[in-house]
Amino acid sequence: MSRVLFWVLIALLPFARATAADGAKLAKAFSPCRLTDPLQLQSIEAECAEVSIAESDAAGARRIVLSVARVPAINRRKQVDPIVLLAGGPGQGVQQTFTSVSRMFARAGRERDILLLDQRGTGRSNVLSCEPEGRLGTSTMNFDTAAFVRLSARCEQRLAASNDLGAYTTSRAVRDLEAVRALLGYETLNLYGGSYGTRVAQHYARRYPQRVRSMVLDGVVAPQTVLGPRIAIDAQAALDGVWRLCAADEKCRKAFGNVAEKTRQLQAALARSPQRVQIAHPQTSRMESVELGAEQLAVVLRFGTYDPGFAAMLPLVVSEAARGEWRPLASLYLLVTAGVQQAIAMGMHNSVICSEDVPRFASATIDRAALGASYLGTAFVDGLPAICGTWPRGLVDADFHAPLVSTIPTLLLSGTLDPVTPPGDATRVAANLRNARHLVIKGSAHGQIAIPCMDRVLAEFVDTIDPKALDAKCLDRRMQPPFWLSIAGPAP
Repeated sequence: MSRVLFWVLIALLPFARATAADGAKLAKAFSPCRLTDPLQLQSIEAECAEVSIAESDAAGARRIVLSVARVPAINRRKQVDPIVLLAGGPGQGVQQTFTSVSRMFARAGRERDILLLDQRGTGRSNVLSCEPEGRLGTSTMNFDTAAFVRLSARCEQRLAASNDLGAYTTSRAVRDLEAVRALLGYETLNLYGGSYGTRVAQHYARRYPQRVRSMVLDGVVAPQTVLGPRIAIDAQAALDGVWRLCAADEKCRKAFGNVAEKTRQLQAALARSPQRVQIAHPQTSRMESVELGAEQLAVVLRFGTYDPGFAAMLPLVVSEAARGEWRPLASLYLLVTAGVQQAIAMGMHNSVICSEDVPRFASATIDRAALGASYLGTAFVDGLPAICGTWPRGLVDADFHAPLVSTIPTLLLSGTLDPVTPPGDATRVAANLRNARHLVIKGSAHGQIAIPCMDRVLAEFVDTIDPKALDAKCLDRRMQPPFWLSIAGPAP
């Protein structure tokens, strides 16, 4: 891939004032490149450049490189304000993320550039990856606290040798975005943030309100929310919702019976006696030996509820495992772990969570009884403080967790079955936004950008920035994906 490295000097406290000459040089530094999704299944054409910035405010701080990609608008008389995507995680690189959903931005991208700045510590921006420590992502998702703490300690030791791990927080990331905006000469931005990216978008809007023309917040995290204490409770509520949909569907109910009870029995059985399965990896076709215990089942259930299409397979997969056919469960487990390991930079994830959330656990309401009754248990509230015990904490602005009060035109998107950012957070955020609209998609899960007709809704909103007048009726016609009744797929 052809990429031009252009070192833009941004120093002082914390960035130098960008000049018109700097911006012109950076614009010329863009060269053709291709962006590829985490599973290496899709790629798109773009323009890429790199920006050198100081890692921290410390005197003599080393410089790191931020990767900027731009997908130019098709219209030669394009609008001057780009759409800026902010990825989730924390830990996802936005350039990879965009590649997976690029078609959903095709309408809006006809009139506006799409700007993709990999947040520091992710993607191509000095990624803080823990891969050399082994299957760290798998241990995280398995909720094996002891293993995760050991691997995180080794990851921290290796990364800290050459990185200031406290310099990778949201507060610093919004400064990076503002510096790049100034260098490229954009007066205002249209922000689209997904999941954790909604936290970044809100803080950028707080810091630089005059630079935000509009915001789309998809899978909303309220600034005052502490991530961690409710993850297991929200995940259980979403899974229960999937089981209710199956019970209400005659074919699913007749095929699988009481899936909720089957799941409880299966988790208990796997906790007592894990199973080992030999299976060809669904991506590589290499034979792998997979241990399936209660933790691995929880991984599939949790990430399976992130997407309605994936969730439509869960009753079948649970029922197959309950009768001793383990291969479907093992295949999904391998797919999930591979996808998350390739998508999430766990070092950056830890730097954010350990700085912004875990220090506030003491002030959060933690319902250990409700957590214990969930299929995820207390792993998050017990495990995250353990891994953050020595992980360096970084800059968190004093008002970072305050509600955002704003008149910026904002569209908030939620799914009723979202396992990690349910609609309640968006409702809290919308209460302080005076020019906002909250769309709640029935039966949808985490992230609404890929559902049918959302591309038209997004394009209309960015064009008109009038959330109240937005025509979103097409979202009411959304159909629930049919449940899989056999390995061959859903019934016709």
